[in-house]
Amino acid sequence: MVIQYKCPNCGDDMAFDSESGKLTCGSCGRTESIEDFSDEYITTRFSVDEAKEYVCNNCGAAVITDADTSATSCSFCGAAVVLADRVSGIHAPDMVIPFQISKDEAIQAFKKWCKNGRLTPTGFMSADRIKSMTGIYVPFWIYDLHSIAKVKARATRVREYTQGNYIYTETKYYDVHRKIDLTFNKVPVDASEKMNDDLMDKLEPYDYGSLKDFKTPYLAGYLAEKYNYDNKELFPRVKSKVSSYIDRYISSTISGYSSVRYEEKRVDTKETKAHYVLLPVWMVYYDYDKQEHTFAMNGVNGKVVGKPPLSMAKVSAWFGSIAAATFIAAKVLTLIVGGDIW
Repeated sequence: MVIQYKCPNCGDDMAFDSESGKLTCGSCGRTESIEDFSDEYITTRFSVDEAKEYVCNNCGAAVITDADTSATSCSFCGAAVVLADRVSGIHAPDMVIPFQISKDEAIQAFKKWCKNGRLTPTGFMSADRIKSMTGIYVPFWIYDLHSIAKVKARATRVREYTQGNYIYTETKYYDVHRKIDLTFNKVPVDASEKMNDDLMDKLEPYDYGSLKDFKTPYLAGYLAEKYNYDNKELFPRVKSKVSSYIDRYISSTISGYSSVRYEEKRVDTKETKAHYVLLPVWMVYYDYDKQEHTFAMNGVNGKVVGKPPLSMAKVSAWFGSIAAATFIAAKVLTLIVGGDIW
């Protein structure tokens, strides 16, 4: 089923506006609250083949999508459409963080980020080769977790002291036991097969205070994906994601010793709750030096992640400046103590 939101004033299509947080008509400028938008102006149409092809209510053209897309736009008339059957039933998101950065703002933020690259080529820093910038709601599971860690370790404290003509080393041994109870709230893991996991992880943190109950109008005007993996399939990944935090916390509770050797460390992590949410991401595709570079931007705070190209000339100059500074510092130190290195 295709959903489109029609302007009550002029009948044109409306899309979600990140600045106002409302549905906005591009033709007459009318805005409508998502919560109060009347069903009278929501048009729907069912398709026989729900997997690949839908029909645009505006122009009658076929809207072709892959099986994971849940919001898109018509390639012929540009109308924003939401594929409702892809965001219903088991694929209905619990919550969504709406886009808070518009496309124009995202472009300016990306250009500013490019200009700050100290080791990137000058041509890349001009940021004038943006091939496309696409707003996508990426499917995530956010988990509430409860972990219990049981630890047994052997620790030592070493003390040296002088008595008469002798230096003594005193070593005391301790059996250390810990039972630690930890709670994690809203740990995100992306659930899209297409998205690079490392890229999505680096976009954190998101402002979970901006979470809203899911309503389809938030997707109008953007692309959206439905999840490929459910919360049970992704549990091993979220468990691995918090393991480093657990290890650091355990270490912080065993301090003041000269050495610590773990004899037993058992961590039991369980899911207490998981929510399916859609988080806003601007995907930036940038052409430089006959290659396409992919970057992602947090649609709430404008954080950009990705690997820009490096200028080998700038890298060499940077290392050269470090070497020169080190040499000069060594020369000054040598002169102070009375030596010479020339």
